[in-house]
Amino acid sequence: MLTDRFYNGDKGNDFVHPVATAAYRGYMGGDIKGITQKLREGYFDSLGVDAIWMTPLFENIAEGVDEGSGFSYGFHGYWVRDWTAFDRRVGTKEDFRMLVEEAHKRGIKILFDVIVNHTGPVTPTDTQWPDDWVRTGPQCTYKDYKTTIECTLVKNLPDIRTESTREVELPLFLTEKWKKEGRYDREISSLDGFFKETGYPRRPFYYIIKWLTDLIREFGIDGYRVDTVKHTEEEVWAILRKEADRAHNEWKQKNPGMKPEEQAFYMLGEVYNYNANAGRIFDFGDRKVDYFSHGFDALINFGFKYDAAGDYETLFSRYDAILQNGLQGLGTVHYISSHDDGDPFDRERKKPYVSANKLLLSPGTAQIYYGDESARSLTVQANGDARLRSFMNWEQFRHQDTAAILQHWKKLGKFRKNHPSVAFGAHQKIQDAPYVFSRVKADDRVVIGLDLPKGEKSVIVSDVFKSGEMLRDAYTGTIAKVEQGKVRINSPYDIVLLEAVK
Repeated sequence: MLTDRFYNGDKGNDFVHPVATAAYRGYMGGDIKGITQKLREGYFDSLGVDAIWMTPLFENIAEGVDEGSGFSYGFHGYWVRDWTAFDRRVGTKEDFRMLVEEAHKRGIKILFDVIVNHTGPVTPTDTQWPDDWVRTGPQCTYKDYKTTIECTLVKNLPDIRTESTREVELPLFLTEKWKKEGRYDREISSLDGFFKETGYPRRPFYYIIKWLTDLIREFGIDGYRVDTVKHTEEEVWAILRKEADRAHNEWKQKNPGMKPEEQAFYMLGEVYNYNANAGRIFDFGDRKVDYFSHGFDALINFGFKYDAAGDYETLFSRYDAILQNGLQGLGTVHYISSHDDGDPFDRERKKPYVSANKLLLSPGTAQIYYGDESARSLTVQANGDARLRSFMNWEQFRHQDTAAILQHWKKLGKFRKNHPSVAFGAHQKIQDAPYVFSRVKADDRVVIGLDLPKGEKSVIVSDVFKSGEMLRDAYTGTIAKVEQGKVRINSPYDIVLLEAVK
């Protein structure tokens, strides 16, 4: 979710804008405490969520800018000013510490959204980074590898010189800021220790890697969602992963028993326009890159929304084949809408039930963008990506239609969490019409039926369950016995989620 747009848990940090913004381009009050409150209320548990990714929490530029779609502040978190501080307009480090603790109590992991590619825009008071740290042109033209990396994403968004081999000093604005905040000596000592221990040169991106891995040592976060991956040399990500793993192991050694489970650090990459159908490779035209071999466990799949336009079986069998072959042992993360994809699946939210079925029942990892589960509008009156970023529609939860949509997402989400076979098991079609299929991973077996007749329905399960076994329809709680290779379920719904009764 966008941290600023999910839930307002602390009105004391609500920001008063010195300059009025364009629609949906200012801070609206959502914060870290709001996410924590919803954790405590069990909202994420009810959806079967096992990991939370919120937009960056770093201190952003103080002022607003006109970015071409109207005057805007950095409510989204991607306009970094200081990687060592949190933006008090969304919360404090102590707020975040509590969020991580509350998540871990529930077995929910936290992915921190990290940025290495760029700083925030330049403003009269936010003129920050010297020329040996950043470039301010040219803009990217995406013709090849170099014109995707050694360039700025948009006008007035300084690009970190990640390719530079020159050692640099800290920006004066940053050291002066630390002195005013009374932490200059501590920050310098920590940096000196990092560079002495690792032997890394003081190139710009090594400073940032140090600051990013401090988040692991301090809070015990479980992974990164890495922003703008293709705009930075892949070697940078391999070093980030190496240092993240080292920091993660240090944290676990100092905090025995505090993690919900022992597992490796996780890195999810945003390689804009990566399509899982291409397997491991992203093609720049003049160069092909395998980001999975440079530290990433999974990449966001920008192709899913197009594949989701087809029928269920074509969609499910496609990703079963991809994950069992080209991406075996790796991950692809699907979405139907996001914070910056202006062409989402079901833009008008006319198919919220089908959206849930296709996203949550597809092989692979499912990314729920806040409000997918409640059909939050993606067409509010605003320009550009702001249309995708309205405040969470909590007030609509009391409406019958929204409540029913939310219940459907909750049932599928919890079923998916309870059965790893849904995401990672072998997919097998049982029949075309009405559509029935199975997923099997070791002892975890499920049969799912979609577009079934409402009322009395007979579902073939003979390839998965034996005669005499008792099955539960997780959608309704109905229990039935397998007889002659089928179970009979009577419900007012056109879906069944069948699991063994244990």
